[in-house]
Amino acid sequence: MIVGVPKEIKNKENRVGMVVAGVRALTQAGHKVLVQHNAGVGVGISDDDYRKAGATILETAKEIFEKSDMIVKVKEPLPEEYPLLREGQILYTYLHLAADERLTKALMERKIVGIAYETIQPADGSLPLLAPMSAVAGRMATQIGATYLQHDHGGKGMLLGGVTGVDRANVVVLGGGVVGVNAAKMAVGLGAKVSILDVNVTRLDYLSDVFGNEITTLYSNSEQVEKAVTNADLVIGAVLVPGAKAPKLVTRDMIAKMQPGGVVVDVAVDQGGSVETCRPTSHEHPTYTVDGVIHYAVPNMPGAVPRTSTYALTNVTMKYAVMLANMGWREAIAKDEALLKGVNILNGKVAYKQVAVDLGLPYEPVKI
Repeated sequence: MIVGVPKEIKNKENRVGMVVAGVRALTQAGHKVLVQHNAGVGVGISDDDYRKAGATILETAKEIFEKSDMIVKVKEPLPEEYPLLREGQILYTYLHLAADERLTKALMERKIVGIAYETIQPADGSLPLLAPMSAVAGRMATQIGATYLQHDHGGKGMLLGGVTGVDRANVVVLGGGVVGVNAAKMAVGLGAKVSILDVNVTRLDYLSDVFGNEITTLYSNSEQVEKAVTNADLVIGAVLVPGAKAPKLVTRDMIAKMQPGGVVVDVAVDQGGSVETCRPTSHEHPTYTVDGVIHYAVPNMPGAVPRTSTYALTNVTMKYAVMLANMGWREAIAKDEALLKGVNILNGKVAYKQVAVDLGLPYEPVKI
């Protein structure tokens, strides 16, 4: 199989879909890997590094898409990339379709095989290709929130952990999954007061065991969310429903009741966001203010730490990339149920039920 790795073009996106080890694994298995010129420069991988591993370097994305049977990326295609996709081509990347009707319809029209990292799911219910980026984003959310609480960044001028004789910041984390746990780890480590809200009582029990008295666990309902958010200095949206739009837990009225200079970091923005006042921003222009509250809502947060993110991501994506190349997508999804759940678009149809439901589009399950 010919596998193509284009350069990412999303704003300030410096990650790359494959590292040198991935190129070597595929070429040793008899496949051809095409890498776009300077695709890895943001993570310190040169064209020569890729060449030494067996890759062929091509100048343009157009050449990569034209000649490849499978495209391996990090982020979803942008509108200028839509025409480059062709019928039957495998697109293996993060897609986050439930929040993007335009992209979904474009992929349907191109009749590609769209396999989304974020919905590949083994029998244990985990999301192994989403987890490393969730961990990065969760840790970044606290780091970013602490920065924007500084007065020089428009915040109320608080140090997250306070100092002796001065109160600490109140951090509220909505969701106790991978993002939430990593956000809480960072916030606890910096000395903040931390509350985690979740609807899964078993998960809350687990978090209480792990963190002990360093956090407060709260069952998530509208009353608890309002009380927690309105008293928070930093709110971190960490809600995930696999493959689906994030539920809107925080209303505009709640935001209006927060103190001016408070901060909201909505990690769930790539799935539509869990805060009513959030809309996608970019690394170039990451924030805006609503009712005096700073909102940070960059969908590709891990792109700001591309070295850490790329290696963490490719550690988990390459297993399936090699499987797809070795077997072809039909045999691969027939043999691996987790990979089957990754198929979001097939034969011009939506093949992942929750995406179809959220976008009001016809659903056609994959027939093996």
